[in-house]
Amino acid sequence: MKAITMEGREVDLKQDTIDGLKMRLRGPLIAPGDAAYDESRTVWNAMIDRRPALVARCLGSADVMACVQFAREHGLLLCIKGGGHNIAGLATADGALMLDLSLMRGVWADPRKRIAHAQAGCQLGDVDRETQVHGLAAILGFVSLTGIAGLTLGGGFGYLTRRWGWTSDNVVGMDLVTADGRMVRASDNENADLFWGLRGGGGNYGVVTGVDYALYPVGPEIVGGIVAWPAREAPHVLELYRTLAEQAPPELTLVAFMRPAPPAPWLPKEIHRKPIVAILACYSGSPGEGEKIVAPIKAFGHPIGDVLVRRPYAQMQSLLDATQPKGRRYYWKSEYLPRIEAALSEKVIAHAAGIPSPHSAVILFQIGGALNRFEKEHSPVGNRDARYVLNLASSWEQASEDGANIQWAREAWNDMKAFSTGGTYINFLTEDEGPERIEAALGTGIQRLAEIKAKWDPQNVFRTNRNIKPL
Repeated sequence: MKAITMEGREVDLKQDTIDGLKMRLRGPLIAPGDAAYDESRTVWNAMIDRRPALVARCLGSADVMACVQFAREHGLLLCIKGGGHNIAGLATADGALMLDLSLMRGVWADPRKRIAHAQAGCQLGDVDRETQVHGLAAILGFVSLTGIAGLTLGGGFGYLTRRWGWTSDNVVGMDLVTADGRMVRASDNENADLFWGLRGGGGNYGVVTGVDYALYPVGPEIVGGIVAWPAREAPHVLELYRTLAEQAPPELTLVAFMRPAPPAPWLPKEIHRKPIVAILACYSGSPGEGEKIVAPIKAFGHPIGDVLVRRPYAQMQSLLDATQPKGRRYYWKSEYLPRIEAALSEKVIAHAAGIPSPHSAVILFQIGGALNRFEKEHSPVGNRDARYVLNLASSWEQASEDGANIQWAREAWNDMKAFSTGGTYINFLTEDEGPERIEAALGTGIQRLAEIKAKWDPQNVFRTNRNIKPL
């Protein structure tokens, strides 16, 4: 069997060598031609189509340790798949040994200590279900099918970020398999340098097999959902969004977006595929107070759809899942924003009018609040001056449509990046983004991250990521 080394050379793996790895694993080892190979190797973004030499479906940390040791023994390229949701497809590489952690989905919540331990293959929904039993929540993202590991290692933001910061700000410990195949613990008290690097520096330092999250009282019921208007009302709706966002208490998170109307049952059929503007709101405090606070949104203008209601927090966390299915083609451009300006809103409207696909959107996420109160050097995710995220989220079905949809995202980004803080979110970077974009995401922390890399992975074993080379 042909495989690729860390240096990019092709090598031939003998069958007895492969059988030797199989004997060291509890989970299955899958090769091209096996029934489960395509399911295991594919990732969320259908633009990414790579073929690892072998896929090890790890069932625990011991399997991960065995795979890392095997890769070192044979000089093989490694890639690590958690949820497989990264838009750049960092989970997979041609000819590599893929560590597929997606079967490792255990979650243990401790309501007394307010900590949840989650295995690295978990999706956000796994954590939400186990923590909401106790009326608690971790600070996670917007789509419940996203993997926790990639989200957390790149920073992470969601409905609760305005109250408690980046996802990575709320991690209290991680379990990690190092480049030499050892199992270590990273926290403020153990391997603190490694812990700092993991909270935003990505998968550069090892294979995270478990994450401990701080939990906070949220739900089980919140006020959340979407109100939509025809696109002709966009100037007034975006001004409403700007005004409400500037005044919003930390419990309220607002997201504005423009897109063709999806075929959702809460929207009239005659509106489907026609341009709309919408506000997504989540109030995570008292539902009674939340209903008062979102009332101006529900009463504004002439809505064509309104599902902004009391609902379970776990349901809110999955509200956008249908808009992000596995198997579509995705290409994004993104920037952090310091504020919403009238000139930016005008460009949002203009570029939304030119969207070439029924699945694409221009999105403004509100994130300002707790993350701005931390020192700039608190973690490598940095960007403590960010208050909004602009995401030009292009999504379509057919490879023949790649050109038009990628061009739309790039042109809109080039026209709007002047409004940026100068920073960008590393988890939203696509496959073609260069080193300067990694620097925009990590800023001055890159030097310190390179020093940590030199200590924990001097041979750059973990390189199929937003790679930071050893100093």
